This record gives sequence, structure tokens and C-alpha cells, in this order.
Amino acid sequence: MKEINDIVKAYKKARLNGLKAALATVVKVEGSSYRQAGARMLVTEDGQLTGAISGGCLEGDALRKALLAINQKNNKLITYDTSNPDDLEFGVQLGCNGIVHILFEFINENSSQNPISLLEKTTENRNESVITTLFSLEKRNAQIGTIGWMVKQDAILSDSSCISKDELIRFSSEVLEKKQNILTHISSNEILLQYVPPQITLIIAGAGNDVQPLVETASIVGWKTVVADGRATHALKKRFPLADEVLLATPEEIIKTIEIDEATIFVMMTHNYNYDLALLKLIIHQPVQYIGLLGPKTRFNRMVDDLKNSGITIGEKELNKLFGPVGIDIGAETSEEIAISVIAEIKAVLSGKKGSSLRDKPEKIHTDILSI
Repeated sequence: MKEINDIVKAYKKARLNGLKAALATVVKVEGSSYRQAGARMLVTEDGQLTGAISGGCLEGDALRKALLAINQKNNKLITYDTSNPDDLEFGVQLGCNGIVHILFEFINENSSQNPISLLEKTTENRNESVITTLFSLEKRNAQIGTIGWMVKQDAILSDSSCISKDELIRFSSEVLEKKQNILTHISSNEILLQYVPPQITLIIAGAGNDVQPLVETASIVGWKTVVADGRATHALKKRFPLADEVLLATPEEIIKTIEIDEATIFVMMTHNYNYDLALLKLIIHQPVQYIGLLGPKTRFNRMVDDLKNSGITIGEKELNKLFGPVGIDIGAETSEEIAISVIAEIKAVLSGKKGSSLRDKPEKIHTDILSI
């Protein structure tokens, strides 16, 4: 989601400056690649790049191809074979031993349903959505490009020449069900249906100095951050310039102010036991996937016992969303190290991963795209 947000912002800035742009999208990968299908990069005619389609070695040539698409005002599909040992420009630097197909789309600013407009739809709500891109490996000079967007049963289709709206909804519904990208065929075209999760909102209860690195780290990965504290001396925007919101609030006021859904996560860092306990009582049965509690295991166990003693039902479902002490065990000591540990744990939980070393993973790093 961060990459899409950055691309949308960069495009709006380019338009204000009167600059044309092209969108480069990884639409298919055969073998290994640094970026997977759905990775995007915006190129403006002054040579500015936003996003990434590789580890850096394809961007130089991609810039030239994108500028050509802008100049000719049409779409192009380019294939980079990084598995070819004779391809010194790409293969040696990338070292991925894969074939990467990249679609370059000229952005027509006069079209209300151009690719950037469809990407922007994913940033306008907190629902998971699907972006649909059509391309052809057979007809390389006849590329349709990004044509569809869907959230729930609300769909937009900008080009129905190869796929109907009913087909778009049917395919997209399967993507939303599986929460996974899907690649399929219609006639001579291949269709990439990309699953786009909703933006994460991190609610941090506490506004001490140790919260500042956590806000900074969360902003790097593109999460929305809200800092809340009951102390007027601490809950100040100037202390957390990268936070989206800073609230002077009681636990009850937090719940009334913030929209809580499955893309909302909580980390409690107030160092105030009663404040944390009061907030935990209010959110333990909310549809959140992660609640982190700073402090030792004895404090965590005491809090769970106090919840049960107050009459709140704590079953396996509730215990599975509680993480205390918070963070992955990386030997963190400083607040900066703890922030990295906490963000890593949250990301692992949201991705359904264990947070172990990739060195010990026997299979490929990335899951193969689902084909239907």
C-alpha cells in the first residue's frame, strides 16, 4: 500500500508541474526476481522515479522505456531475462535467475479512469481491493494495461473489450477470498489480478520518548500511526511530527474517536498499568489481529488474570491476538531496537509468518502466484 500511496502522490505533484508520466508494472515473473508481480514504479518525463520494479538494476533501462512510452503515448511490454548468463547488464547485477515481464503504460491525464485513478481508488477507503491489469505476451504492441478495480461488489471497468464486468467481479471475488494475486487468461491476453490489503493503522497507547522511534519506523513502512495518551504534557503533535494523529484521550475516548477494524493494531506503551488495562478491556473483543503489551511476562500474566477476574471472557481467540512481552526476540535493548522488533513482529503476524531467518526457509522466499 505504501508504494501505491507514494505513486499517487508523485503523480499529483507531476501534474501540478505540468509533467507527463508513465507507470511501469511487473505483470509476470518466471523463476526468481527481486520484486514480484504487482510491483510498480512511476516515471515522470523529467526522469523522477517513484516505487521500484527491481533491486535497482532494471531501473536505468526501464527509465528509457518509460520515456519512450510517454513520447509515443502508448503502452509497451518489455521482457528482461535475468537468467541469461550473457546478459551482463541485467543478469549479473540482479542475480535472480528469472524472467521479468514489465508493462509500461502512458498515463493519459484526460482520462478519468487512467491507471493512476484506479490505483487511487485503493487509497480512498479501508477495504481490501483488487487491481486488474491486462497484457499480452503474444501481441507486444497491443497492450491494454490497467483496466479494473474492485472493492467488495463495487467495481470499475475502464475497458470491456476483453473482459466483462461480471467476469471482473467473479475473478476479483476469488482474489479477495484467497487474499492472493491471481494470474489467468482470456483469449490472447493474460490478466493479473492483484490483491491490495487495506492500509494498516497502528494505535500506540503512550506518548513517552520510547514511542518516538516506533512512530518513525511505522512511517517508513507506510502505516498510519495514531499516538494516544492521557497526559497533556506528552500527547503533543510537536513530539511526534511523523504521527498522523496525536490524541489527548482516555481509553474510552480512544475507542470513540478511532475506527477499529481488522486493519487496526494496538501497541500499549503507557507504562501505566491501569490505563493499559482499561484500554485492553475495551479492545480485547474488537476485530483486531494484534495487541502488543510492553513490559515483562509477569505484567502480561497479571493483566490477563485481571481481565478474567473482571468477568471478561478470554478464550484462545483472544489470547492469540495478545503479544506480551511485545516484539520479536532480537536482543533489543534501546528504544530504537525495540521499535524494529515490534514492527517486525506485527508484520510477521499480519503476513501469517513466524519471523524466522530466511536462511532456514527450505522453499522459495516468495509464494508463487496462483494461476487459474
